Amino acid sequence: MPGNNESPSTNSKRLLDPVERISEAWFGLIMVLTFTCSTSVTQAGGGEVRQMLVNALGCNLAWGLIDAFMYLLSGFSEQGQAISAIQAVRRASSLSEARPFIENALSPMMTSLLSPDDFDFIRHRLERLRNVPQRPSVKLNDWMRALGVFLIVFLSTFPVAIPFMFIHEPKLALRISNAIAVALLFSTGYAFGRQAGYRPWLMGIGMIVLGSLLVAITIRLGG
Repeated sequence: MPGNNESPSTNSKRLLDPVERISEAWFGLIMVLTFTCSTSVTQAGGGEVRQMLVNALGCNLAWGLIDAFMYLLSGFSEQGQAISAIQAVRRASSLSEARPFIENALSPMMTSLLSPDDFDFIRHRLERLRNVPQRPSVKLNDWMRALGVFLIVFLSTFPVAIPFMFIHEPKLALRISNAIAVALLFSTGYAFGRQAGYRPWLMGIGMIVLGSLLVAITIRLGG
């Protein structure tokens, strides 16, 4: 809980939680795989391979910018909701009137663990908060976090694309690229399983299967 002089909208927070970072990297990986797997590099010349790399990098560049922008919008919206909740609690004339606004700001599990005294304590802490802004804003830290989101998505392109940059034999480059892609899909699934507390090895294999299926569907639909 923030101290008496702290505003929840100005507290520093990490760049995404681990699951969100894993998800962003996984999405970027799926995007680049739709290019490397849909191009017949085994029969393509150097020009076609270079064009495939340009397309893959351009796609993840655009996707990274979109994700970064959506991250800023999401943070802006969350900050506005927090400010509105604090203002609503302060306007409330009783705990019963303030309680719904507090509950909406908490997860259902946390809400079920709190007693009326806990809600009353939270209400009084919110009433004593200082430096609460009147409206949401985008600060330098928000831009830096958005840049981090962009880099996570964009840089996930390179491990799969690197073989095509340095290996002149397209068939060998494709095999190495696919091996790297499988390893990355597994590692993202393994990391996700550890965070979720559910069989990391099984989740790793599941991510390979799911990722391959999504890439196949995307290619089939002309993506």
